[in-house]
This record gives sequence, structure tokens and C-alpha cells, in this order.
Amino acid sequence: MSQPFDPPSFEAQLFRPQAISPEVRAFNEAFLKRMAELPGPTARGRNAAAPSPFPAVPKCPRARVRHIPAPGGREVEVRIVPPANGNPRGAYLHFHGGGLVFGSADQDDAMLERIANATGLAAVSVEYRLAPAHPYPAAWDDCEAAAVWLAKSVKAEFGGPALAIGGESAGATLAVPVLVRMRDRHGFTGFHAANLSYGNYDTSMTPSQTWVGAQRYLIGTEDIRQCSNAYAPDVRERRNPDMSALYAELSRMPPALFSVGTLDPFLDDSLFVYARWIAAGNEAQLAVYPGAPHGFNIIGHPHAGAANDRVDAFLKARTQIPAP
Repeated sequence: MSQPFDPPSFEAQLFRPQAISPEVRAFNEAFLKRMAELPGPTARGRNAAAPSPFPAVPKCPRARVRHIPAPGGREVEVRIVPPANGNPRGAYLHFHGGGLVFGSADQDDAMLERIANATGLAAVSVEYRLAPAHPYPAAWDDCEAAAVWLAKSVKAEFGGPALAIGGESAGATLAVPVLVRMRDRHGFTGFHAANLSYGNYDTSMTPSQTWVGAQRYLIGTEDIRQCSNAYAPDVRERRNPDMSALYAELSRMPPALFSVGTLDPFLDDSLFVYARWIAAGNEAQLAVYPGAPHGFNIIGHPHAGAANDRVDAFLKARTQIPAP
């Protein structure tokens, strides 16, 4: 029996300049002016007090912190954001963004509250180690440890078997290798959905990462290079499939939603891995947003509402697990 298939959002008109609405153009121009006054991601990673392009969000009063075991006698901290009704039916394993050099598990509480309330899944965000103090594979190992713990305990800890994974930017970068590690190292393919928003799936750089236009928005080519130098100082490792998911063997992956804007320097990354996801026999959806830059769904961009609604609907639909 053939698997259900979601038609791709790959129409040519999405990539044409006329697809960018006046509202989006106006937002982008204002955003450019703001970004010109802010430090790049590696500078923010070195200075926690540096101004951020992301709006401040309140912390979830229901959130709690848990420390889970990791190999080598270490522990990994996770931040748990439950749905408002207090009765989760599973969990959404989340990895935050920040170029693998900055960010924290508590930076996305508002987004994770929204997802938890919309889907009934408790959000579990991982406080993974950051570069340059902890280069590859530190973050990957921490996220894998969280996935192993959750795979074993989701029913007991979070009320049901529904299990999803995802993240934005660096979070999506980490999510795919974690899925591959879970399959290859632990024999586990029990994630029901993957929410993958504008990840960097090739540390050796896809063509769109080197666009001149990529210099203008949230991150540019030089920012990407600086982050890569921090977490992948050995250039010989940059096409390692465990680091760069574009080169991974992607069979037996869960249904995935790839979200990306046409002005994102990681546009090619999403397009390429989306195609490879399907070619490997998996389900995938592609959501392309004309004129959207990197991080668009968390900076108040005009496309944010539609993109976030689609994420919520996707996660909810794909984690409806029939009762045994």
C-alpha cells in the first residue's frame, strides 16, 4: 500500500519577485535598518548582554527543568513546557536556534507554549552545549541523549506515545542527525513527525548560503562562516553526514515539514533535503514563504502567523496515534 503523500509547495511563482507582497517588502526594509545596528551571531554568543534581533518573550510559569543522564556520567538539562490543561498525550523534542554558538532552552517559551496548547504535546527543549567552547559533536551528543531518554520514557513521563521532534535554524540542523543516530545507534524510528525550519544541512555551504543577498538579513554569509568555524573547526569534517544532514542516508525518517523563506540563506538546504527526504521513501511537506528571511516566524514577520499555524496543524495531525 502506498504511503499518503502531501503535494509539494514548489510552484515557480513562489520564487519570483512579484510574489513578495508590499506588506512583506515594507517589513523587510524596516528589519534591514534594525539589523544594521546589531551585532552578528558570533558576537552575541560571546556577549550575553548584546542586543538581539528577536523580541523578548515571557517565560512560561508552568515550565520546569529536568536533568537527564548522558554518556560519560554527564547530565543534560531539558526545559519542559506542558500544555495548559496539564494533560499531555506525548512530547515534542525541541532544539533551539542560535547558530550552535548562542541561545538557550528558555528562549522559545512562547512558541513552545503555543505548540503545546495546540497539539497537546509537552515541549521538551534541550540545553545543549555551545561552540566554540564545545564544538562538534558536543551539541549532537547532548541532543541524542535527550532523544534516547524521551524514547524510553515518553509514555510514563508525558501521558502517551505521541512523539515529535524539531527546531529552527541550528535546531533543525541538529534534529535530522539525531533522527539518523536514533535509527542507526538505537534501532528507534518511533518519532511520528519532524518540524524542520530553515536548517543548515551542509556545513560546507550550499550555493544559497553564499548569495550576496544573504548578507542583508538576519544572518549573512560571513555570519554562517563564523558559526561554522566555531562548531566545525576541522574543515575536513564539514561533509560528515552526522554533521551535515544533506549527505546522510535518510530512509525510515518520519513525516517532515520543511519551512523556509525565499530570502533565507539556507533556502537551498531545505529544498535539497526535502527532495532527498522524498527520494528516500519518506513523507514530506515543503512550505516556502515569498520574501521571508531567516528566522521569519519568530521575529514578527507578516508570514509568521501562517507558518506557525501550519506547524501546529502538521504536528497535531501527524501525532494522532490510534489507541492500541
